[in-house]
Amino acid sequence: MKKAKVIYDKEFVIGQVDKRIYGSFLEHMGRAIYTGIYEPDHPQADEMGFRKDVLELVRQLNVPIVRYPGGNFVSGYNWEDGIGPKEKRPRRLELAWRAIETNEVGVNEFVEWAKRANTSVMMTVNLGTRGIDAARNLVEYCNFPGGTYYSDLRRQHGYQQPHNIKVWCLGNEMDGDWQIGHKTAYEYGRLARETAKVMKWVDPSIELVAAGSSGPKMPTFPEWEAIVLDHTYDVVDYVSLHVYYGNPEKDTKNFVAKSLEMEEFIKTVISTIDYVKAKKRSKKVVNISFDEWNVWYHAHTEGKDQKAEPWALVRPIAEEDYVFEDAILVGCMLIALLKHCDRVKMACMAQLVNVIAPITTVKGGIAYRQVIYYPFMHAANFGHGVALLPKINSPKYDSKDFTDVPYIETVATYNEEKDEITVFAVNRDLEEEMKVEFKLDGFEGFEVVEHIVYESDDIYKGNTQDKPDNVVPHKGGNSKIEGNVLTSILPKFSWNVIRLKKKEN
Repeated sequence: MKKAKVIYDKEFVIGQVDKRIYGSFLEHMGRAIYTGIYEPDHPQADEMGFRKDVLELVRQLNVPIVRYPGGNFVSGYNWEDGIGPKEKRPRRLELAWRAIETNEVGVNEFVEWAKRANTSVMMTVNLGTRGIDAARNLVEYCNFPGGTYYSDLRRQHGYQQPHNIKVWCLGNEMDGDWQIGHKTAYEYGRLARETAKVMKWVDPSIELVAAGSSGPKMPTFPEWEAIVLDHTYDVVDYVSLHVYYGNPEKDTKNFVAKSLEMEEFIKTVISTIDYVKAKKRSKKVVNISFDEWNVWYHAHTEGKDQKAEPWALVRPIAEEDYVFEDAILVGCMLIALLKHCDRVKMACMAQLVNVIAPITTVKGGIAYRQVIYYPFMHAANFGHGVALLPKINSPKYDSKDFTDVPYIETVATYNEEKDEITVFAVNRDLEEEMKVEFKLDGFEGFEVVEHIVYESDDIYKGNTQDKPDNVVPHKGGNSKIEGNVLTSILPKFSWNVIRLKKKEN
């Protein structure tokens, strides 16, 4: 058995965890919306056509914010198509994902779904084919109380009160040539600035996200961020990051180390933001919205996407059948986000239902949890308060792309209001369990509430329609605390959640 030591200190705080770091994403893509959250003829559909079984699974995830409606979709989207009587809404060719968009679900329906899911909306505006005018009109439609053309139009559509959407994204992945209306950093920076300025004139209370690079391997990264922020620094509040990882080469040790690359991505963007801040002699701090992240490669590499015929009403693409090793990397990525929560204030696992998602639905049938559902649910439900800086002394290994990869990945949160500590820990070792001694300096009188373990006898096992509970976590972890030293046995290749609470006198 390998051994490791970790020190946490009550005074060594990374930052306050913004609950929006546990956000998600729903795009008009594949079966995310249609036969995902919305299936009017399903036995569990409510009066608006939303699946109640899906809503319940989303509520259990405790997702505070959901990005909508794209994604690449938004760069060709006319938001006006999705309002008013459904029978008058146009069907459009949806070019980003090569489907037919019926517009049965639009702004108002999605806001209503969000209320039922106990979440809020992060709205993205189209800066591909459209721009300032459409964006300001959408803010007016959603957020202005009444007495103007668009606000009164919303009221005519049955929504007397404004939706008060507070977070808005200025386009999506505009650095990529796959994007409708792809732009250079200069072109996008100018348009984003002028759009942001006018949107905030309509509603000064909104927060805005500038589109950053689509990934750290983009040839324009990080110059894209520097140029875009040079134009927009004083009018935006966040810059976005996106990243997806895969393991087509079946190199698990290398795959589960990719959260280290994610951390470097975050650090580089923080440096770039602060370079622009210094250049402008600004006192304002722009933060990060990591609004697309996940594992994404199965459906494409296994040929499922290629079988999806184009121009269908519902085109089933990017439906990942996740396996257990994906859940371990997702756990590491969640830890990476928490380790930078001083600057990563929002993040969205992409996506939520059916499309690269923790929830899968069967048309007319069940909804079930993919294996990546559980680490996200644990973090979103227990990872609140402040994040504590880990000092890790762990055995390490080298892989194809990384050196000195610690077998142990961990972060802890301290919720002072509830007097609770939650330790999240991954053991990357495929062969051996790990005995870890967590020294909790400054914390006295705590007891172990539970040690949740997520492990599998087969790293390629997943949950399926026929076996929806094939891989589930259990509460049989081995942890004990003496004084302020918590000793835990982390099973080989496992995700662990160790919850502690102050003893009652």
